[in-house]
Amino acid sequence: MSEATAAPADPENTLYMDLKDGRVVIQLLPDLAPKHVERVKLLARKGFYDGIVFHRVIEGFMAQGGDPTGTGTGGSGLGNLPAEFTRQKRFLRGTVGAARTQDPNSADSQFFIMFAPAPNLDGQYTIWGQVISGMDHVDHIKRGSGGSGMVTNPDKIVRVRVAADVKE
Repeated sequence: MSEATAAPADPENTLYMDLKDGRVVIQLLPDLAPKHVERVKLLARKGFYDGIVFHRVIEGFMAQGGDPTGTGTGGSGLGNLPAEFTRQKRFLRGTVGAARTQDPNSADSQFFIMFAPAPNLDGQYTIWGQVISGMDHVDHIKRGSGGSGMVTNPDKIVRVRVAADVKE
């Protein structure tokens, strides 16, 4: 992407997520969710998220992606992660959390970015990141329809990289 990004304070714990409208910079939170952050960085370094869609996007709530099948049922093939819930941080606008099934220990590669606060998620889902710039690009992700938020012809992630690996 051509958008200039200032050098992050901690490049090893910063993600660059390039979307159709520009770059989103996510501060990773290894102190809160070390296993989830490790998994996200591993997948980013493999290029796993490149071209994956935001399959579920609900206006005023969140955008979910990270499923290679685009259905909400797929994962990385690396297995589930144990929950790393915290009450130290709340689900606010720009918070990045691990998507899961009803089983608290079922997160893998899927994630969601909050459009707005959702106190009902606090302590129920793992928070592994926070958008620190480019939230306006997240706001432009195509929304789904109906209560499920499933998206027809969804927007794709162009690429995700750990900032320490990017030479610009």
